[in-house]
Amino acid sequence: MLDRSRDYHDFCPDRVAADGSYVTGPFLAWLLKREVTPPAPVLDRQHQTKGKYDLSHFQYSPERDSYTCLEGHEMPLRRIKERDRVKNYYASKETCGACPIRKACTDAPFRTVTRHMDEGARQKVRALCDTAAYDESRQRRKKVEMLFAHLKCHLGFKRLRLRGLKGASEEFLLAATAQNLKRLAKMVPS
Repeated sequence: MLDRSRDYHDFCPDRVAADGSYVTGPFLAWLLKREVTPPAPVLDRQHQTKGKYDLSHFQYSPERDSYTCLEGHEMPLRRIKERDRVKNYYASKETCGACPIRKACTDAPFRTVTRHMDEGARQKVRALCDTAAYDESRQRRKKVEMLFAHLKCHLGFKRLRLRGLKGASEEFLLAATAQNLKRLAKMVPS
């Protein structure tokens, strides 16, 4: 879509808006390569560790492409999953078995750390979340997302019933008209 807008309309946006589920590592890297500011915060699950140490407790070494745990043990790269675009780093069973802080780190026989292949792009976007431009973008995105949420929750517009681009356009136009009429009726004094 960005390429078409550049080719056909000579329009090159410097930022885009999208739903949070679009904000994946490959998409962020693709946007940053084209110098487009990403739309939303990074979808992170690194703190969902059931009370165990998360990724922030491990030190990454780009030169060695390995992690170091809090006890100073190296966790080398053991597996690359191209389909999921992640790298897995494991400590040995012997190292984790003798570790004094093992109970706070893992319940498994050894600790695994997963790193996204596009972690560099994800880090750049995390740094953007603290800027004034991001706050402005978030406020603008909220205006649009609230309208869609209202359509789904209050007007029952959960899915399209007509098929094809023409049917979807007509159905959505009708739903947006109903939404605007409802808003307009609230503006009329009673």
